[in-house]
Amino acid sequence: MPISTSAALSGALPPTTARTSGRLLSLDVFRGLTIVLMLLVNSPGDWHFYYAPITHAAWNGFQLADLVFPAFVFIMGVAVVYGLAAVREQPEQHPRVLRRVARRVFVMLVLGLLIGLLPKFYFTSFRIPGVLQRLALVYGLSVICFLKLSWRQQAWLAVVLLAGYALLLQAVPVPGLGHASLEKATNLGAWLDRLLFTKNHLYVNEEGWDPESVLGLIPSLASGLLGVLTGQWLRATGPDGPTKTVWLFVVSSGALVLGLIWDGWFPINKALWSSSFVLYAGGLSGLILAALYFLLDVRGIRPTWLWLLVACGSNTLVVFFGSEALERILTRLKLHHADGSVFYPRDWLYNTLCRPYLTNPYHASLAWALIYTCLWVGLLAVLYRRRIFFTA
Repeated sequence: MPISTSAALSGALPPTTARTSGRLLSLDVFRGLTIVLMLLVNSPGDWHFYYAPITHAAWNGFQLADLVFPAFVFIMGVAVVYGLAAVREQPEQHPRVLRRVARRVFVMLVLGLLIGLLPKFYFTSFRIPGVLQRLALVYGLSVICFLKLSWRQQAWLAVVLLAGYALLLQAVPVPGLGHASLEKATNLGAWLDRLLFTKNHLYVNEEGWDPESVLGLIPSLASGLLGVLTGQWLRATGPDGPTKTVWLFVVSSGALVLGLIWDGWFPINKALWSSSFVLYAGGLSGLILAALYFLLDVRGIRPTWLWLLVACGSNTLVVFFGSEALERILTRLKLHHADGSVFYPRDWLYNTLCRPYLTNPYHASLAWALIYTCLWVGLLAVLYRRRIFFTA
């Protein structure tokens, strides 16, 4: 990964910044908040003892933790607009831009596969789908849509993707089952993943399903397009800041309500990335961005600690890959005590630093998540202060 020491901030996954009309501070802060939440969600001391708001819904439903992934996709869509608006009207530049985008997509795909291989590189049973892989593909497709389609075409494409995905999962019989299904191992996406990758290369090998299914790329692109549309609205030269805020609030509220209504037919489900989930999470992301945009970019509020949140979002590729890779090594690498007994590094650290001092297992588990999060926030702060930004 190239290293940049420029004062410009790196952007979403992958880095793209608002270089054309000034940086969108609210987007930087939203990205940083999402990173912090991601670290808390992904690093409990004990997965059996975790407070509900920062763990995922068991299947249908929505918890705060379920916002992390769609928020990344939404932020990435907004960042695509701010990073590429200058070249959108220059078709002769598109091949150069798309080559650069293809390189970024390739790097992200490789890093995502590498996470699945760690720590022992078992090629016969590593996970092929993954979060970084989906982000990479949605990023590339979002760039193409932004460069080649009008905003109306983007909006209609999002509608078609959501409606088409709902029909696929709810109306198409699953081969071998004879009818449509929305359950983990029997939905159409799970069947397709088993066909393409076999059970050995999926998140849950025994049941043969993966929350980042290939079919889920369809609604995930719709999530990215919601961000792209939002970015174009915020960059519009006509309306003033308060007007942009009001309309973003209204449209986001409408999307959230539509998601809740659609939940009655196609349940809000993060693992399926259901169409109702896209609208609900996209609406919630839009509301958060609207609030931050009004406070930071319109009103110009600048608390002294704000830089730390910006720092948390300035090296997203590093923290995403690094935190996931380190967590896998700490939880899966077998070490041996002097007596020959086996232990895992993370278990030893957790039992040494947290369990002896906090008898409540929920408190102890949260304490480890906070320690892990603070370590990464500290690293990101140092990189930011030194203006070191890693890009794909």
